[in-house]
Amino acid sequence: MSTLALTLSRPTLADRLFSRSLVTDLVLVAAGALLTAGAAQLAIPLYPVPLTMQTLAVLLVGSSLGAARGAASMLLYLALGAVGLPFYSDGESGFAVLFGSTGGYIIGFVFAAGLTGWLAQRSWDKKFLGAAVSFLAGTVVIFAFGLVGLAIALGGTLEQTLAWGLYPFIIGGIVKAAIAAALIPGSWKLVDWLDSRKK
Repeated sequence: MSTLALTLSRPTLADRLFSRSLVTDLVLVAAGALLTAGAAQLAIPLYPVPLTMQTLAVLLVGSSLGAARGAASMLLYLALGAVGLPFYSDGESGFAVLFGSTGGYIIGFVFAAGLTGWLAQRSWDKKFLGAAVSFLAGTVVIFAFGLVGLAIALGGTLEQTLAWGLYPFIIGGIVKAAIAAALIPGSWKLVDWLDSRKK
């Protein structure tokens, strides 16, 4: 029973740091959700979508945990915020948020974490270029869901939706993807170096 885990066969960064078990996986999934909730509070208020550090957290969680655990972590984040914990940006919560201007982005987190985790399980996260492509792809997924949700919630034109939900975030999205693309491969190198020192 202790070997049951929410991972596929290809190891991720989390698998190099922690032994695989169901308990470990559950702790990592919960930690990823809490990290994302904390990042949501680091926000610059903009109308109708605030600028937060959530995207960076989603990319890091997905890549570190892999597809299954990364997506599960974001589902947990979504669910805990929906049932009333102040996990969304500005301490908001409730199902109504998921149908509001930021709901599409939150739903997109699940798919973005799954995608970046899937790519990480194929070693895209071990070098800067592969990681950058992976994290940019995850960012695109978040924006795709977010813009659809924003258009539905506010009923604006395509130009209004892009002006509210995309244009102000392009530079920040690229910067956050670049930060993640430096952190994750750097972490792999550090882990490899520490392992070599033990031998």
